[in-house]
Amino acid sequence: MATINTNSGAMVALQSLNKTNRDLETVQARINTGLAVGSAKDNGGVFAIAQSMRADVRGYGAVAQSLDLSASTVDVALAGGEAISDLLVELKEKALAGSDNSLDQASRDALNEDFKALRDQIGKIVETAEFNGTNLINGSKSQISGLANANGSSTITIGAEDLSLGGAVVSVSATASFASAGDAATLVGTIETALDNLNASLARLGTGSKALGIHKAFVGALSDALEKGIGNLVDADLAKESANLQALQVKQELGVGALSIANASPATILGYFR
Repeated sequence: MATINTNSGAMVALQSLNKTNRDLETVQARINTGLAVGSAKDNGGVFAIAQSMRADVRGYGAVAQSLDLSASTVDVALAGGEAISDLLVELKEKALAGSDNSLDQASRDALNEDFKALRDQIGKIVETAEFNGTNLINGSKSQISGLANANGSSTITIGAEDLSLGGAVVSVSATASFASAGDAATLVGTIETALDNLNASLARLGTGSKALGIHKAFVGALSDALEKGIGNLVDADLAKESANLQALQVKQELGVGALSIANASPATILGYFR
């Protein structure tokens, strides 16, 4: 039936063209953003999963920073402990030399002055072995903790070591000195005990530092895996979208042509009245 009131052909052509334009907008958005799922309206379920995973990735970024901070603090404590160990070795050397009965008093006094200077240096190292306001070897802290997971429910704890003079580890007192061969010989035994204790403390700190490094490497690998998973969920296949874009552009041109033909159909009615 020929009619000018209802052009069903134009309606069909317009509906088809509108759908093509919507598909074209979707493809162009994917190409512009690189995302197949850029918002919740694209795919609500996938978007929610991706957002949750993005939150975990951000969380693991904070975990890595926390582990770096803890590792640096422990490394400073280790450096201080190793320096103290070297000083104890020198202290033993001075005390052992001072325990020689054949040594004259003037020489022993000179050795004692060296001994006291080295002893005081231990105290200075203990005071200054600090990172970001935290000192693990002066007795002010019992432990330090770094984040271990993205929600903060798990931590890695490293125990502090009090390396102060006269303490349980470095048993050499802050006023230790020798005036006689006997005093020096007694100090040799004290220093040897302190060295044994210090080596155990350094081993514990070293183990803690290694644990922090291992966990940071794991967190980095886990974060990379999560980012890859997010990409698998939401990233657009640009090669496929490029092909779709070209096809839709051709389809759009054809739709415009079809609509133009359909809109011209009522004009043929004029031929009936010539």
